[in-house]
Amino acid sequence: MNPYAKLTFSTSLMLGTAITISSNHWMSAWAGLEINTLAIIPLISKSHHPRAIEAAIKYFLMQAAASTLLLFSSMTNAWYTGQWDITQLNHPTSSLLLTTAIAMKLGLVPFHFWFPEVLQG
Repeated sequence: MNPYAKLTFSTSLMLGTAITISSNHWMSAWAGLEINTLAIIPLISKSHHPRAIEAAIKYFLMQAAASTLLLFSSMTNAWYTGQWDITQLNHPTSSLLLTTAIAMKLGLVPFHFWFPEVLQG
């Protein structure tokens, strides 16, 4: 991999993390998580081996599903509370959906079945 490309992806990974940590709005937190997802996929598949490509596709699909669930959680919270602020997560359905989305993104139990295959790839 080109060193400039690797530097760009690593910088994007740090930028996405900083955006996610410092956000007060659900959409900016989601944008930071998506920057992280799009920055790490080329780093996963840089060896051009079929297992690495398969791992990158599995990672992308799980992260896309979790991001969709995260957006649905934030829209549900905004529907019930009228607020898009991260600190105003008061509705139990929104809290459950957000917890599920974060567990999927982190590969926690019971959403961990994709995680070992991606690590092996």
